Amino acid sequence: MIIELNSTDETKAFSQQLARHAQQLDQGVVIYLEGDLGAGKTTLARSFIQNFGFDRVKSPTYSLVESYINQDINIHHFDCYRLSDPEELEYIGIREYSGPGHIQLIEWAELGQGMIEPADMTINITGEDNSRTLSIAAHSKIGKQLLACLNS
Repeated sequence: MIIELNSTDETKAFSQQLARHAQQLDQGVVIYLEGDLGAGKTTLARSFIQNFGFDRVKSPTYSLVESYINQDINIHHFDCYRLSDPEELEYIGIREYSGPGHIQLIEWAELGQGMIEPADMTINITGEDNSRTLSIAAHSKIGKQLLACLNS
C-alpha cells in the first residue's frame, strides 16, 4: 500500500488512525519504521504515542527505548540507530517489551536483527519538506488486519 501525505497534519492524522487500529487488536504488535535520517520516523511515532494522551514524547536515540504505559496501552518506541551490537538489546531486557497488549515501534530495525521481534508491519517513509510517501507492507496476520483497517 502506498499513501501520499502532503503535510505534517496529514502525517499526524495517519499516525493516530494507525494507533487506534493497533489498540483495537489487543495483541502484541510490532511496527518497523524505515527511512533515511530526517524522513519522519520519529514524527510518525510521536503522533502515534500522543494519540494515547502522552504529551511529552522523547526520541529514544540515546536511551534505545522509551516506554509509554497507562491503563489503555503499553507502547515501546525503540531507536536502534546507535546500537553497536544487537546484543545490547538483551541488556535492556528486550524480551520484556513484547507480548499481548504491547506495541513496539522500532526505528532502524535492521541494526537490531536477531534480537528484535519480526515485524507485523513495515512503514517505509520517504519525502522532503512536509510531503511524505509511505510504503506500507504487512508481514503477518496482525499486519494484514492493520492494513485492512487502514484501507477502510
